[in-house]
Amino acid sequence: MEWYEALALLLGTIIFLMAIGMPVALAFLAANIIGAWVFMGGERGVAQLLNNGLGALTKYALVPIPLFLLMGEIFFHTGLGGRMFNAIDKLLGRLPGRLSYVTVLGGTAFSTLSGSSMGSTALLGSLMVPEMSRRGYQSHMSIGPILGTGGLAIIIPPSALAVLLATLAQIDVAALLIAGVVPGLILASFYIATIWLQTRMNPDAAPAYDVEPMSLGRKLGLLVTEVVPMVGVMVVIIVLMIRGFVTPSEAAAFGALGVLILAALFRCLTWESMRKSVVGALRVTLMAYLIVFGSATFSQLLAFSGASRGLVNWATSFDLAPLAMLGVMFAVLLLLGMFMEQISIMLLTVPIFFPLANTLGFDPIWFGLIMLLSLEISFTTPPFGLLLFVMKGVAPPGTTMREIYTSAFPFIGCSLLLVALLVAFPQLALWLPSL
Repeated sequence: MEWYEALALLLGTIIFLMAIGMPVALAFLAANIIGAWVFMGGERGVAQLLNNGLGALTKYALVPIPLFLLMGEIFFHTGLGGRMFNAIDKLLGRLPGRLSYVTVLGGTAFSTLSGSSMGSTALLGSLMVPEMSRRGYQSHMSIGPILGTGGLAIIIPPSALAVLLATLAQIDVAALLIAGVVPGLILASFYIATIWLQTRMNPDAAPAYDVEPMSLGRKLGLLVTEVVPMVGVMVVIIVLMIRGFVTPSEAAAFGALGVLILAALFRCLTWESMRKSVVGALRVTLMAYLIVFGSATFSQLLAFSGASRGLVNWATSFDLAPLAMLGVMFAVLLLLGMFMEQISIMLLTVPIFFPLANTLGFDPIWFGLIMLLSLEISFTTPPFGLLLFVMKGVAPPGTTMREIYTSAFPFIGCSLLLVALLVAFPQLALWLPSL
């Protein structure tokens, strides 16, 4: 069987099973079993493939995923996130459009702790949009920053999706996590600049209103008690990884313990909040592990059938410049993001794109961050970006999808600008990992 026939069989089976409603992980598992039967010698091949897949689940690099998820769930269900947002709101005073800034500043901090774009968007949408609508904010000033900031969870550590991508691509987990720090902060600053421009161009988009004056001492007290402890957890995790004192798995454990201690100190840790946190983290962890199992076996089948080698040889035969090929891969990821959720995209593309990136001479950490950014952009790409529908679910009644789409475009532009900067200056991503 030719390589393109093998690739068509594997991908066609997966797409067909997903089209008839089978869950992504199970669709990959079923397609892998069929492929093993065809390419690896029937029943013995299936048994060997399943053994190899189980081996992929025992990797130490997967440990941060449940711990990062647990950390974010505790932060959400105990109410620590709400406390931090309220404090930032009070600290900004009468700044025009301050609730939009609160969304970006507080959302960036929350993204680092949650590691979940959907969780971050749901929290920000339920907390901020009703309040901003009540105060007369136009929809693009309330919905846009939330859609943009929700995507920051993908690239700012700790990011469960970054850990999953690094595991699937077999690259350094800690390096990919740390590589997202500087680009993530740059992206947050782009969002702030966008809000400032919007308020200058149309002051009525975010009407000013009176707030209770606060003394400097009270502001410092709020900063120290309500903001610094939450953000400090993230800072400690990053510093420990940069200095090499801990592995990503150990950093994730310290992070989960730190948020747990904070919840206890603030007296908001209850059995019910812990139950919801553990159940939420367990649900997503099981899905992630099934995905790792399916991806590991899918990669082996692509290699065994000759599909991955044939595809790389075919792609490189066009003699395109490396940056042109990068543009093609980026466009494919954005196109897929309009119709598929991000984990499915990773499963389909990582076994193909990373060997191709290595052939083109791209740094794997840099390319991994570019891929994460493309996934972040596809989260909010109309018409079917996942965060668009999460926002629709938590937005006030009467909010149309058209309003959500138009609110997302300026922040998609910010992300595309960051990608251009990373292509022009790769050290923005590679500087911190090099330390």
